[in-house]
Amino acid sequence: MADIILFNKPFNVLSQFTHDVPEQALAHYIQLPGFYAAGRLDKDSEGLLLLTSSGKLQHTISHPKFKLPKTYWAQVEGDISDKAITDLQKGVILKDGKTAPAKVRRIHEPDLWERTPPIRERKNIPTSWIELVITEGRNRQVRRMTAAVGYPTLRLIRSAIGPWTLEDLQPGEYHQLTVPESMSFARSPRRGSKTIR
Repeated sequence: MADIILFNKPFNVLSQFTHDVPEQALAHYIQLPGFYAAGRLDKDSEGLLLLTSSGKLQHTISHPKFKLPKTYWAQVEGDISDKAITDLQKGVILKDGKTAPAKVRRIHEPDLWERTPPIRERKNIPTSWIELVITEGRNRQVRRMTAAVGYPTLRLIRSAIGPWTLEDLQPGEYHQLTVPESMSFARSPRRGSKTIR
């Protein structure tokens, strides 16, 4: 068995324990020894970050070869088109090569906490929300994907990693649980937001 922490990483916080400004690192929120982040989440992204005390589980969660699905909610600039969604589903060309096919759908705006600071919205330009499920782990991948199809990401929240979800965690909150060290990640969670037809 292994211990893991489900942490709702706030905006502007690094996915590491040491930093010049403690408020911008994990140690400001989690004071449990022996835990390390399994994967990462960009400073300007929010949502689910997993930490574990098990090196084996950390490797399984973070290594691309296990293709653990990661679910993101992205608020993009503009009313995203059907073509853009289809292109994202098929995979788009980035500087480091074509992305693998992704599960992508329009969703209604999720019931979320207020971001501090809020996104900068431009007058007369609408925004829309999409859910993306990817199995790769490229640097800033979701942001680069939406930009590649013409819809820059304004806000990005990771809502699930494999079988684990944000549940009701608020920014800066975490939940600790014990799981089998060897796990199977065959299914991807689908929860929290309704598809727009």
